[in-house]
This record gives sequence, structure tokens and C-alpha cells, in this order.
Amino acid sequence: AKCQCKVVPRERTNCGYPGISAAECRKIGCCFNASVPSVPWCYSPKPKKVRKVCPNDPYTRINCGHPGIKPRECTRKGCCFRAHPAGVPWCFYHRVVEE
Repeated sequence: AKCQCKVVPRERTNCGYPGISAAECRKIGCCFNASVPSVPWCYSPKPKKVRKVCPNDPYTRINCGHPGIKPRECTRKGCCFRAHPAGVPWCFYHRVVEE
């Protein structure tokens, strides 16, 4: 994403090799900007911002517990707990989404 390439020039971490082309730089997953001399032109992007969410659709839940698990035990494992509807996991893993 373009926002991941908005790195202050003095904070760029070299990602390529001397003389790398813009196309080759992007092909290996790096950012390229040759507008500032004396700093890396091919550089590492900022990490993606992600957050954990409990999925809304009960039928996409991935089980994180066992039958009869208590809410506190589930959340202590770092999972989501919702005691409804019947027939789906009540203790389930988060989903990771990009911000």
C-alpha cells in the first residue's frame, strides 16, 4: 500500500542493492523513491497496521476451546467468547484485519 511507503527519508532502511531499478525494488516488496539524494532509494515499507476482532458471523468461527469452557477461561487463552447461537463454537479465535 502507498501509505506503507511514506517513510521519512532519514528513517529509511535499505532494502535493495546499489543500482537496483524501481521495478526490481517493487518486485521484491520494497518501496522506491529516488527524489532524495544520499538516502536509500529502495527501502523497507512500514509494517501493516492490523488489529484483532471477534468475527461477527457465528458460522465462520474457529474453535478455540472445548465443550463447557467458561468465559473467563476462554478469554484467558486470548480468544473471543459468545454463548450463542447453539451449534457453533462459543470460544473462538480472533480474526486479524488490516486497518
